[in-house]
Amino acid sequence: MTFAANLASLATTSANVASFIPPSWTTAGRPSNPGNGQVGWNSTLGQLEVWNGVSWQAVASQTYLVNYLTVAGGGGGGGSGQGGGGGAGGFLTGSSVSVSPGTAYTVTVGSGGAGSSTSGVNGTSGSNSLFGAIATAIGGGGGATYTTATGSSGGSGGGGSGTNSGTNNPGGAGTSGQGNTGGNGYVSSLRVGGGGGGAGAVGASTITDGVAGAGGAGLASTITGSSVNYAGGGGGGTNSGGSAAAGGLGGGGSGGYTSGNAVSGTTNTGGGGGGGGGGGTTNGASGGSGIVVVAYIGTVARATGGTITITGGYVIHTFTSSGTYTA
Repeated sequence: MTFAANLASLATTSANVASFIPPSWTTAGRPSNPGNGQVGWNSTLGQLEVWNGVSWQAVASQTYLVNYLTVAGGGGGGGSGQGGGGGAGGFLTGSSVSVSPGTAYTVTVGSGGAGSSTSGVNGTSGSNSLFGAIATAIGGGGGATYTTATGSSGGSGGGGSGTNSGTNNPGGAGTSGQGNTGGNGYVSSLRVGGGGGGAGAVGASTITDGVAGAGGAGLASTITGSSVNYAGGGGGGTNSGGSAAAGGLGGGGSGGYTSGNAVSGTTNTGGGGGGGGGGGTTNGASGGSGIVVVAYIGTVARATGGTITITGGYVIHTFTSSGTYTA
């Protein structure tokens, strides 16, 4: 019987024979003396592989699907006693994205921006986070200071500051699909900063003496197997009097006030730093660093990179610092 006839026989002679099932082995249990072109299913890696005469290679066309979360670093808060809160890092998530086995995807985890300690200089914007060429989350904008007035743009925008004179000062713009605008600062005798924007809401503007704007709320993700909030904006600072403006849910730091210093954004959440307030140290606080998470269906890791956990039928690669995801 010819080879073609054999294939036809496999497909048609019995309803119980639906397809050809290759032999299966683990990485440790691969054939010791394979022949060129020998094919098998590697249950350790969860992929079909072939011996090319030199080494085992994944079948090139055998891509698989992953979900991802990419959060950039949060912006630093503005200083000089009435600083705007830092904007949250950009928040990007996606599902069912195709990756190729053996391909190395560079992962960059963005750092949080420094808070401002100088009048006329906004808090530093956070750094971008990247998952290869698949996703780029934009760093959060820095909060405004006494004389700069306007918050910086970013993943989410930094809050505007309060000044001695002039109109209310606007927050920076957010990036569409990643975050929101920072809140306006208020020009008054007590001068107060606006809240930094968050992934889920704009930073609060303020129109009341001594009451700074709260940071915008972030968004929740369950990609790690439990619900975690990320990318909250930093709270604005008050020059004198008043109380702390809360940071946004998702790691945003609270703003400074008469008897308290600004609080930094939480590490690996992309939260914005709080704006500096009068009375305590007037410096703005730093933003929180970002995070990158990649997950796929399975019970055995088929990729390398990051911290690997397996839960709920998914393999999860969590990057809290830069590295490489090798599919």
